[in-house]
Amino acid sequence: MRDDEPGAQGPDSGDAPRPAGPPRRQPLPEAAPEPAAEPPPEEGPAPAELTGRQRLVKGLWPPRVTRAQLTVAVLLFVLGLGLAIQVRSTNDTGALRGARQDDLVRILDELDDRTERLEDEKQRLEDQRTELENSSDQAEEARRQTVEKERQLGILAGNVAATGPGITVTVQDAAGTVRADMLLDAVQELRAAGAEAIQVNDVRVVAGTYLSDGSGGVNVDGNKITRPYRFKVVGNPQDLEPALNIPGGVVQTLEKGQATVVVTREEKIVVDALRPAEQPDYARSSNE
Repeated sequence: MRDDEPGAQGPDSGDAPRPAGPPRRQPLPEAAPEPAAEPPPEEGPAPAELTGRQRLVKGLWPPRVTRAQLTVAVLLFVLGLGLAIQVRSTNDTGALRGARQDDLVRILDELDDRTERLEDEKQRLEDQRTELENSSDQAEEARRQTVEKERQLGILAGNVAATGPGITVTVQDAAGTVRADMLLDAVQELRAAGAEAIQVNDVRVVAGTYLSDGSGGVNVDGNKITRPYRFKVVGNPQDLEPALNIPGGVVQTLEKGQATVVVTREEKIVVDALRPAEQPDYARSSNE
């Protein structure tokens, strides 16, 4: 019988309650969809492998210099410079290191002779001063010394001829290997040995003389001289000849250049090539 029919009893009719049925199952929530996996990043081209030189450049540049490295670099530079100077000094004295005992003795004798000449010149000047101070006729003595000094200066300037003992030097240069600097070394060595007057071929050598290379020969003060080269030198032969023949000196240098050198001592040498006396335009004696 249905509940809505007449005579049906409602819930309040005193009937016992109906047993409850089983609970309804709640539906489980749906699982969230898993996110789609991201596609792997596209790989670019593989970097090229560096060569050994590129790795070396990359490691050296840009430079990473610390203060300690800079200090070490400076110390190494100073040490290298000192070693280079020492080696050069050793090479400069190599000729004397390999010289024979006789050659070394001769060099020492030459140095002693130069010292003696300087001492003699000093004594001569002191004697002249004493003569001027003690002479009763100081004007006459001063005039005599002035004339003598003028003669000496004329010889040095090449304005007057000079004669006296000395040597002649003949340089045969068939191969044409002798340069101006070699002849200049000979002139300087002769001057250092006490040469008082020098003539090369027909040109007088003075304080301002210069030598330069030219076509087919050497120029002395702009005057061309040709082979063979002949030196006429006035001075002490015992000093001049050893000065040219020292080990590693002028003669050996010229002979290494395939030249032939002959040095001859003479009792009388005449140096007669002259330089014209030049009158200064502006300079005057301070006594005028």
